[in-house]
Amino acid sequence: MRWIAASGMALMLAGCATTGGNEAPPSGPIPTESESIRYQTSGCFGRCPVYQVTVRPDGTGTFVGERFTQVSGERDFTLTSAEYEAFKAKLAPYRPESGMRRIAPGTSECENVATDLPSVDISWTRPIGDSQSLYFYYGCDMEENAQMAQDLGEAAELLPIQKLVGAQP
Repeated sequence: MRWIAASGMALMLAGCATTGGNEAPPSGPIPTESESIRYQTSGCFGRCPVYQVTVRPDGTGTFVGERFTQVSGERDFTLTSAEYEAFKAKLAPYRPESGMRRIAPGTSECENVATDLPSVDISWTRPIGDSQSLYFYYGCDMEENAQMAQDLGEAAELLPIQKLVGAQP
């Protein structure tokens, strides 16, 4: 019993240990070569596919079909570096420099709204833990955001997931 108490105390003290604290935070531009990109769709009034896909530059990807997709649940897949880079490049113009950008009803970037349309939520995450994200509702200022809507929608078509998503109505 004494051994158990001593072990417990050692574990609690280990949680207080530090690595010195003298490490400087990274400076300069942080490389994006090893970041993962998560692309998540939402539902709409009709049969819009609802899924999430995460891709990584090492050629691995994970698809999670939720509703109105050919495949339900989680499936792993592979992609080429060219597919990853094309997907990343298609999304790049809309990536915020930091934090989150939200284009949704009630925000300053969405004054005229069409209802019952889907949205997409995209996150770029680096191994050091920082991330940027973009939430875009397709019904926001449809004329002003037409190119963005087209590019964001076409981005997923650059990934080898069409058989998982399935044919769209």
